[in-house]
Amino acid sequence: MAQILDGKALSKQIRAEIQKDVEILISKGITPRLSVILIGNDPASVTYTNMKKKACERIGMISDLIVFPENATQEEVENKIEELNKDISVHGIMVQHPVPKHLDELSILSKVDIKKDVDGISSHSLGNLCLDTQDYVSCTPFGIITMLEKYGIEIQGKRAVVVGRSIILGKPVALYLLQKNATVTICHSKTKDLPSIVKEADIVVAAIGKPEFIKGEWIKKGAVVVDAGYNKVPGRDKDVGDVEFEEAEKVASWITPVPGGVGPMTITMLLYQTVLGAKKYGTARIH
Repeated sequence: MAQILDGKALSKQIRAEIQKDVEILISKGITPRLSVILIGNDPASVTYTNMKKKACERIGMISDLIVFPENATQEEVENKIEELNKDISVHGIMVQHPVPKHLDELSILSKVDIKKDVDGISSHSLGNLCLDTQDYVSCTPFGIITMLEKYGIEIQGKRAVVVGRSIILGKPVALYLLQKNATVTICHSKTKDLPSIVKEADIVVAAIGKPEFIKGEWIKKGAVVVDAGYNKVPGRDKDVGDVEFEEAEKVASWITPVPGGVGPMTITMLLYQTVLGAKKYGTARIH
């Protein structure tokens, strides 16, 4: 039976450490500040942005939630980002994904100053991750790697299989695993014989967005399973991940639960990187 990678408990521990850093920065006249841009009223996005705001405020940070209507123009959003780029009191800028389809998301993300891209998903930040020169890493991949390292799970030399190739998760987690000296395979909807590829993995990262898509019988005995999925299933009384948890748990050595695994770590890394930005680029206010 697998041991649980408890992201909720680990997040609590890390946030206590971040709070100490926040207190030191405040004593120097710098209050870490995160500005989150939400476009439209997608229920999941509204929930996530409110969770991020509350998490910031609990540890003494400032968090602004800037809401645009669903029909906001490209110019309106990009002008706001330029304004935030110039505001020295703002240390992190995050655009909640996804944005409405009529907007050019990549263009919007590219407007975020790289020094403030604490979500780590602009083309500049992803390029720097590819070059191993990043300031910030996409928060979910950063949370996943941090969790593996904090639990003492070896990454170097291991065979990692990432199922999914999104720019906010699949691709950056593959790059970050590669940076940590894993041998990485990325699988996707066009991959042939996916079960046999997953079966070879020492570390499986599920990031495909389909409920219980990865079956327990695909998992190699002793593998580490990281489930980054979060899916609502009609008729089910609880949300589920991308992995068939109960069956995978029987053969894996470690596994993340859903909820309580990867999710809390994502928000924690957003806090961590905003405070890192305040440390690197923050300017004390003159009283």
